[in-house]
Amino acid sequence: MTVVQSTSQISPAMERVYHQSNLLGEWKGSWTANNQAVSFKVVNIRGAQATIEYTHNGRTERGIGKVNGATIDFGNVTLGTKNGKTAVLLFSAGGGKATATLEKQAPAGEQSNLTGSWAGYSADNGKSASFRVLSVSGNEAQVSVTTDGITRQGTGIVYKNVIMFGQSQISTDDGKNGNVIYQFGNKSYMVPVTKLPPLA
Repeated sequence: MTVVQSTSQISPAMERVYHQSNLLGEWKGSWTANNQAVSFKVVNIRGAQATIEYTHNGRTERGIGKVNGATIDFGNVTLGTKNGKTAVLLFSAGGGKATATLEKQAPAGEQSNLTGSWAGYSADNGKSASFRVLSVSGNEAQVSVTTDGITRQGTGIVYKNVIMFGQSQISTDDGKNGNVIYQFGNKSYMVPVTKLPPLA
């Protein structure tokens, strides 16, 4: 039995320059020429190496790919993405070339612990806040935030277990309890929040 470590070790410098964490995850699509399904899964990135599962023609190859900036080379294929949502897969062998466009698949349950309605009140500063996370897709989230009686809606930025939106952010460690921090005027307020049960 092979145990694959799912933790990634991406150097902060490489992350700043290339956003290599965008490469992580499962990518699915089809070859442009023949419309055959293809998938490319980046299990983890450790320095210049990535653990890969490449599925094509009904079979899966597993192994180590070479990370080169914002691309990963694995055998005859190269995967690259600019935005972490869509990627291009290039195949090149013996003069033959093919391309595929792939879409990042939503991770199963990974970011769902942020999705839902959160509300709370801080006895320390007398402030209340509610933060609704309608959906999470990659590094973006559709949110509705109410602080000091003002509701704002739009797209927030997801980073690990934090969503940032305008002058506010929500974070959670367990998907049940969290904190909303928001700025009003030139002061910051922290409100502890809990996830509300979904409406039946």
